[in-house]
Parts: sequence; structure tokens; C-alpha cells
Amino acid sequence: MANLRERDVVGLVAAFNAGRDPERVTMKYRLLADNPFSFLRGSCHLFYQDFPADAEFNQAPPAWVCGDLHLENFGSYKGDNRLAYFDLNDFDEAVLAPASWELSRFLVSVLVAADTLKVGPEQAIGLCHCFLDAYAANLIEGKARWVERATADGMVRDLLRDLRLRERPAFLDRRTDIKKGKRRLRLDGVKALPVSHAERDKVVQFMTAYADTQPTPAFFRVLDVARRIAGTGSLGLERYAVLVRGRGGLDGNFLLDLKIATGSALAPYVPLAQPQWHNEAERVVAVQQRMQAIAPAFLSAVSIGSQSYVLKELLPQQDRLSLNQWGGKLRRLESVMRTMGAIVAWSHLRSGGRQGSATADQWIAYGRHAAQWRAGLLDYARAYHAQVVADWRQYAADYRAALKGRAASF
Repeated sequence: MANLRERDVVGLVAAFNAGRDPERVTMKYRLLADNPFSFLRGSCHLFYQDFPADAEFNQAPPAWVCGDLHLENFGSYKGDNRLAYFDLNDFDEAVLAPASWELSRFLVSVLVAADTLKVGPEQAIGLCHCFLDAYAANLIEGKARWVERATADGMVRDLLRDLRLRERPAFLDRRTDIKKGKRRLRLDGVKALPVSHAERDKVVQFMTAYADTQPTPAFFRVLDVARRIAGTGSLGLERYAVLVRGRGGLDGNFLLDLKIATGSALAPYVPLAQPQWHNEAERVVAVQQRMQAIAPAFLSAVSIGSQSYVLKELLPQQDRLSLNQWGGKLRRLESVMRTMGAIVAWSHLRSGGRQGSATADQWIAYGRHAAQWRAGLLDYARAYHAQVVADWRQYAADYRAALKGRAASF
């Protein structure tokens, strides 16, 4: 990575996102131009296309990885036991890969986000060391734990406390309007867009059939459907917010997330043989259940026609950790890095020994020998950080030039 690559970044991004919903993919293109961190989040395919699979630091144990690990791929949620947890929360790209694939992407995200967070280069490297220290130490301990309100500290504790205090009816009020005594999803162009009649019929018919397989079918009776706007990398993929009856009454309604599952962006590049999944949603859900301490409510792999989807409770965006709230106190960020390092270690231990992933003894050994691989990972993160910034600058310049040309044509 000593020499930065010059390439048609816009062309590569457009090719990867071809066929997605035009309205939402346009939003994605705009977000990618905002800053280098947004660009990194939305271009996972470029990261792994460039990844040096033959590098020495890639002689790492095989792990179940979420595939798109970065600073904002952690968040709080209510599990299927209705308790609040802080954990990894995006598994669309999940595969079996060397652990270094996951670790390197996270380290690059820390360095790329440093400018946005107004953290100096040396401080950013220090944060990377905090993450790696915690990752290795928790592997050596060999026990998979979890983060909940009683054991959290700093910014993570604050986030979990807010989730505990937040009432679900208040969340419903922010995402819906009450018309003629019934809730309807708010089509604000920010969180939700209208669906076509065909899309509504498809979702309603699916949910009706799904409800018939559940112990309480009335819970899943559909009240409204919208196209959901969320995330960065997945913008443009078929995704719905579904308002269901739930426990009944205006405040008993629930919001569900129904999202199409497509192939992992890592699939063309990952060197390890993968299990033969029945469909892509089964892959996403199976890996999520293995890596997380407790799965979100209603998490399941479902099918509509020939396509597979992931169904789960809809999680509000504010439950992702907003790192820009560190308030100039570096120790708050250091605490978050240690928590994230521990979570990744626990996820590897928890999913160890499953369909080709390393066993607990192998993870303990990897942690004990961290001095042999961490320097290589950090060197690569420094070098690839420069590539991300260069790619973003080219993309942003081309994007703005295209906007200016479009405006001039009117």
C-alpha cells in the first residue's frame, strides 16, 4: 500500500450499487461524498477488493466475522428476552474469514474517523492500541461475556441507560402519525418512503402467512408498510418498515424491519470455504445468532417467493453510539475502544468451533501471541487510511462536478 491506487472510484461504486432502488441509492451516493468515514462505511466492497490476502498478518485463526466492522457497527438494542444489550449490530456481510479481516477494517475506521472526531493522529493510534489491548486480553481470558447496563461504563453505560428509560410509545410517536384513531407510518423522506400497491400487497401477504406460523397470530397483523431508509452501505436495497398490531391499542403496536438479504461483499475475495447455506438470510441470521450474546427480538430468516429476507424488531437509529459526543475527554473514547475490543473478542470466542471457525484454545493462543501480528495490522491500517482518503477525495470531486453539470443543464 506504499503507492496509492488511482482508479475510477465512481465507476466502481456505481457498478456495485447497480439495480438498487434509485431514490434511496441517490441518498447513498450523497452520503458517500460527505466525509471519508461515510465513504468507508458505504464502500465495504472496495476495502476487501484491495485487501492483501497474502500478507503475513493474515495468518490469523478463521473467525465468524460481521464483515463490515467499523466504529458505528455497534449499538444498543433490546434482546428477545427484552433486556438491553450493547453489541455488534450489522451482519449483512457476515462470512467465515481470517480474524485479521475484521480487525483491520475496524482499525482503519478509527484512523479514518479521527478527522471527523477531531482526534489527532497519535491519539487515533492510541485508540487503536486500546482496542487491540482489550481484544487480546479478553481472548486470553477465554470466556465470552457481554455488555449490559450493570457492567457498562462511560458512553456505553449512558446509551444503555437511555434505552432503559425510553418508552416504546414515544418511539412510535416519532415514527408514526395517528389518523382517525389509528397509527400510520410517517412518510418523512428521512426514515420512510411510500410503498407501491404491489409492494404493500407483497408484504401484507407474507406477514399474514408468517403470522399463521406464530403462537399469537394477531400480534403480527399489519397496520402499515413503508420503504425504510437506514444505514449507509445497504441504502437502495429492498427494505421495509412494518407497523403491526402487537399487543393491541395505540401504544401496544410494534415496528418490524424486513430487509432483503443479498450476497456478502466479501464473498468474491474471502479465502476460506463457506458453508452451504439455504439462502443468504440464513447466513446472516445464523452468524448473528452465533456472534451476539443475545439476539434481537423476532430475528429470523424468511422467504418471499425466491428471495430471502431478515425479519427483526426495528431498532431506532439513536441506539447507535454517537462517538462525536465524547466531549473532548479522550478517556471516554478510550473506554469505548476497550469495550469494543472486548466485544469482538467475545464474539470470536462465542462462535468458535462452529463450521470451521477456530476453537477457544486457538483463540487463547492468538491473544497470547498478539505481539507477533498487531504491528503488521497497524502498519496496514495507516497505509490504507491514506487510500480511503484519496478515494473519497476523487469520489467527492466527481460527485460534486456531476451535480454542478446537472444543475447547469436546467
